Amino acid sequence: MSAIGFSAEKYIEEQSRYILERIQSGESERLYLEFGGKLVHDKHAARVLPGFDENAKIKLLQKMKDQAEIIICIYAGDITTRKTRQDFGITYDLEVLRIIDMFRKYDLDVNSVVVTRYEDNSPAVDKFISKLERRGIRTYKHRFTKGYPTDVDTIVSDEGYGANPYIEVTKPLVVVNGPGGGSGKLATCLSQLYHEYKLGRKARYAKFETFPIWSIPLKHPVNVAYESATADLQDVNMIDSFHLDAYGETAVNYNRDLEVFPVVKRIIEKITGEESEYKSPTDMGVNRAGFSIIDDEVVREASCQEIIRRYMIAECDYKKGKIDAKTLQRAKLLMDEMNLKVEDRTVVAAAREYAETKKCCGDNSDSVIAMSLELHNGRCVNGSFVTGSNSRIMVAAAAALLNSIKVMAGISDEIKLISTSILKTIQNLKTGPLGQESKVLNVEEVLMALAISTETNPTAEMAFSKLPELKGCKGHCTAILSDKDESTLKALGIDVTSDPEYITNNLYFS
Repeated sequence: MSAIGFSAEKYIEEQSRYILERIQSGESERLYLEFGGKLVHDKHAARVLPGFDENAKIKLLQKMKDQAEIIICIYAGDITTRKTRQDFGITYDLEVLRIIDMFRKYDLDVNSVVVTRYEDNSPAVDKFISKLERRGIRTYKHRFTKGYPTDVDTIVSDEGYGANPYIEVTKPLVVVNGPGGGSGKLATCLSQLYHEYKLGRKARYAKFETFPIWSIPLKHPVNVAYESATADLQDVNMIDSFHLDAYGETAVNYNRDLEVFPVVKRIIEKITGEESEYKSPTDMGVNRAGFSIIDDEVVREASCQEIIRRYMIAECDYKKGKIDAKTLQRAKLLMDEMNLKVEDRTVVAAAREYAETKKCCGDNSDSVIAMSLELHNGRCVNGSFVTGSNSRIMVAAAAALLNSIKVMAGISDEIKLISTSILKTIQNLKTGPLGQESKVLNVEEVLMALAISTETNPTAEMAFSKLPELKGCKGHCTAILSDKDESTLKALGIDVTSDPEYITNNLYFS
């Protein structure tokens, strides 16, 4: 398996202890903790910090479940634009529903959902709110804060934060989370802080953001990978000048936190009537991830791979019209800054070389698509990788998948796992009763056929049992994968990228 560079056990122990210390220090009754990043299935952290438990943050909250409740924020604009979480390919509104289910699974109390920067006449947003309320989930609407960001007197008044409804909370730790950046978590925390003091109760604010990691160098690949992951937000890592001035110590933060810190500090002081306990944005944070890195070289290599991966995803997203040229240029600049190239993701070259080989063998060069998978523990063919190409029966990704589980199960390449009759029956269903344009089977359809075959074919059953072992493998396709295929591969845990080329010139059936 892959080398480990991060201690998940040390992280959970250290992080939970530090948060509890922050709750218990001072005279406040309640801590509002802005929780950035992904609370569950934090695949970015797992990729750049090998050994990181992608559910570590929710597990550490579970240790404090008797003291904690959760508020989830979602920006109204992300609902109307159907902004998507890249790791799972689902929209932010669906991500809210998914993480509510996950919190419940871990027996954590979800207080409510707040729709931030709400505006009237937003049908998609109102429909989302209605869906939550019909399922018994409390929802609140927070509008844009009047006076923000410069007029602190207006912000901290009944016209500003006072215009928002107070969210009724009862526990000493209130975790404020969202499906992604820009969800309005900070504004929600400060609004709550205002209402708490107006009600005569003392409360505090702190921030938990895994990246950038403040205690490692500014240009460490882990921190650059964070910039690449947030290229669409134009986040830039910087030295925390406030921390340097106050303590003479170097710490890393990012531009948005540094830009907003003077205003946030003034707002907190205006709300509390006291000098802020925080002298820098780093002071506000409680992140201890940097102290759980146990092999820096492993982490550096994994982070460099993530920077390349993010750039390749950006290339495809630009081709699909999902991002603008500025975001793509930012992703490319970061890769160049680290002296990386696409070919450093070795699975890319393997797929491209296999595609060229197929073309040289006489296959139609305009239609050859290849997929390559890099397996764990060096169990590979064709050099270091298992490959597959498209055919009239199935897509390249499905072929590579079948070839990979054959290799892992020690099954000869000549042996068929799925009978021709089963494959043809599914093809006839697609182009017959279902009325689909193409009879070529996608990854999910081929996996369904394989699952059916296990009932009568012991060899298919043996291969099928190897599917879980694909989790964490890298893959690359020489053409843009369909949304369905990409989703299925990600569900299997395969880290997949594509060349920014469409399989066909069709604008609808592509």
